[in-house]
Amino acid sequence: MRAFPLVALALLFSWLAPASARAQQLHCKPCNHAFGKVEVGDSVSYSIQLSNTGTKMLKITSKSEQGSEFSFGNFPVPVKLKAGASIELPINFTPTAKGFTQGIITLVSNDPNSPLDIDVRGSGLDAASPELAVTPATLSFGTVTVGSSASLQATLTASDAAVTISSDRSNSSEFAILGLDLPVTIPAGQSIQITIQFTPATSGKVEAKAGFISNAANTPTVEQMTGTAVAQSSNYVYLSWNAAGDNPAGYNVFRGTVQGGPYQQINTALDASTNYTDNTVVGGTTYYYVTTEVNAQGQESGYSNVAEAAVPNQ
Repeated sequence: MRAFPLVALALLFSWLAPASARAQQLHCKPCNHAFGKVEVGDSVSYSIQLSNTGTKMLKITSKSEQGSEFSFGNFPVPVKLKAGASIELPINFTPTAKGFTQGIITLVSNDPNSPLDIDVRGSGLDAASPELAVTPATLSFGTVTVGSSASLQATLTASDAAVTISSDRSNSSEFAILGLDLPVTIPAGQSIQITIQFTPATSGKVEAKAGFISNAANTPTVEQMTGTAVAQSSNYVYLSWNAAGDNPAGYNVFRGTVQGGPYQQINTALDASTNYTDNTVVGGTTYYYVTTEVNAQGQESGYSNVAEAAVPNQ
C-alpha cells in the first residue's frame, strides 16, 4: 500500500527535470513572416520580437540568413537578454527579381534547443514602367484654307510613374507642336496640354504624325493628324483682330447674314492666329462676323464687336 506515493513522487520529479534544464529559452513572436508583394529594387523591413522566457541570462552569439534577398537590420551580436527581457529583430526584404522567394533567419544562443529558425517569404514585382498616353489618338483639322492656320489641343498623360519628355517632332512641316517647353516631366497620374497647329501649303488631304520621345516604355508616343487644305477662291473675306487676353489658346470665328445674328461657327478647328480668311463666301452677299477667344482651360469669351463685309458680284 505504501508503494503508490513513491511511484507518484518519482513521476513528479521526472516531469520537472526538463524545465530545470531550460533555464534560458529564446522565444520569437511571430516565428515566421510574409512580406507580401514588393517592387524589385525596393526594400521593406519587419521586426520580430525576441524574448527570454527562461529564468537565467540568455546570450545570442551569432546570426545568419539563407536567401540573398533577406538581410538583418541593425542587430549586432552578441546580445544578452535577462530573464523576461525582450528585443526587436529587424529583417529586410529587398527583391532582386520577379517571383516568389523564401528564406530562413537563424539565431544561435545558449538556449538548450538552439538554434532558432525563423521562416520568411515574399514576392518580387516588376517595377512600375512609366507610360505616356496622348488623347485624342487622332487630331482631325477638317478643311483649312491654304495659307491659313488652325489649331487643336491634345493631352499628354503619365501613368504608373513620372514621364520625362525630352524631345518632340512632326514628320510634316505643315504641322507644328506648340506650347511644350522641353524637357518637361509629367508626374504620375497627371497631364499636360499641348497645341498642334496646321498651316497647309498646298491643296489636298494631309496626313502626318507627331512623336514625343520620353523615358516611357511606349516611346515614342505618336499623335495622328489629318486635315484637308483648299485653295483660296476668287471671292474671300480676310479678317484680323487684336488679342484681348493673356496667352489665349486660340479663337473661333462666326458668321451670319443678318446683323446681330444668328451666327454660325465657320472654323473647323481653333484658330491660333489673330486672322482668318473666309473662302466660302458668295458674291453679292453681305456677311457679319464676330470672334470669340478661348483660353488654355477651354473657357470661351463672349462675342467680339461685329465686322461687316459686302462681297461684290464677280
